[in-house]
Amino acid sequence: MTFRHLAAAGAALLLAGSAAAAAAAPPAQFLRQAIEGDNSEIQLGKLAQSQGASQGVKDFGRTLEQDHTTALGQASQTAQKMGVTPPKDVMPEARKEKAKLKGLHGAAFDREFVRYMIQDHKKDISKFEQQAAGKDQTAELARQTLPTLRKHLQVAESLQGRG
Repeated sequence: MTFRHLAAAGAALLLAGSAAAAAAAPPAQFLRQAIEGDNSEIQLGKLAQSQGASQGVKDFGRTLEQDHTTALGQASQTAQKMGVTPPKDVMPEARKEKAKLKGLHGAAFDREFVRYMIQDHKKDISKFEQQAAGKDQTAELARQTLPTLRKHLQVAESLQGRG
C-alpha cells in the first residue's frame, strides 16, 4: 500500500515537472532567444545562398534570410517596448552548425543544412507554441511568427532527400 502511494506521488511529481518544463519562458528570455534565433537563421540563410548546391537550398536560404529579417524587426520592436536590449549574437548551436557547414560542399552541404533546419524549426515551433499560450506581448509575437516557422519546416522537409 505504501509503495502505491509513493509511486503515485512520484508520478504526480514527474507530471508536474513536465508541465513546468512546457511552460512559457519569461518574456525577456523568450525575446532574447527569439532574436538570437532570427540572427542565426539570417546568417545560415546567407550561407545557404552562397554555398548551397541545389537551387532549392539556395532559394530556401533566401526565404530564411528575408522572413527572419522581418521577424527580427518585429521581435526587436517588441523588445524595445518592453525595455529589453536586443542581442546581436546568434544561438550557440547555430554558431557550431555554421562552422560545420562551412566545411561542407555540394550535396553534403545541402543534406546537412536541411537536416539542421528541420531539427531547429521543430524545436522553435515547440517553444513558440508554448509562448503563444500566454497573454503578454511575447505571446502575440509568437502567434504571429508561428505560421512562418511552420512554412519553413514544410519547405525543409520537402527538400529532404533531394540531395
